[in-house]
Amino acid sequence: MSTRPFLAFACAHMTDERLYAHQIGTLSATHDCKVFVFREQASMQDMAEHLLANTPERFTLIGLSLGGYMAFEVIRLALHRLERLVLIDTTAVADHPARRDGRLRDIATVKQGGIDALIPELPSRWLLPAHAEDSALVALIGRMARSVGAQGQFNQQTAMLARPDSHQDLERVEVPTLLICGRQDPVTPVADHEAMAACVSGSRLIVIEDCGHLSTIEQPVAVTHALGGWLESTHIPF
Repeated sequence: MSTRPFLAFACAHMTDERLYAHQIGTLSATHDCKVFVFREQASMQDMAEHLLANTPERFTLIGLSLGGYMAFEVIRLALHRLERLVLIDTTAVADHPARRDGRLRDIATVKQGGIDALIPELPSRWLLPAHAEDSALVALIGRMARSVGAQGQFNQQTAMLARPDSHQDLERVEVPTLLICGRQDPVTPVADHEAMAACVSGSRLIVIEDCGHLSTIEQPVAVTHALGGWLESTHIPF
């Protein structure tokens, strides 16, 4: 059995393992890393139970956006399993009506035209405007979305539509907690991360400059540096 710290990476909506490629490329030298892509689970509980069934008794959970929403469910189900918590470009706020309407429109778009009907809209929604002009990033978003597929998109949206406000759940967290957010995140802004940080005593918030919602691929070096330094400073020996 490995004695190295275990990092469980939970992916964002319509993304796959490539979301964390830079971070894992660096951190796998010192940590056991596993990435979770939620294609088949249509509820936060099912996502959390899948992750919990495939992780050791104690682990560090790292979730971006949807991955963060799922992390709140892990807190509700098995807080004792968490060694450390990292929340990236996410929010503990439940969907407001306009966001729910947007999710329902996206479901309808994919139902009518397939996943490729939605992909062109994603870069401008998620990325810093300058990054939305980066052909490599735009192509990566398309490839990840296609790997999740239409059914995966439907399942993820169904799960997100049902998620509750999770600030009170965060108040129960006593393990080392890091929050990372792109300065220009248009989906889950810095203010949402400040509110989450206020719920967890001793937590740390790092804001990544010149960055939108997908910080791990928009500013991969900065995120990896921030995450790696924090993991080193909070390592709990076995």
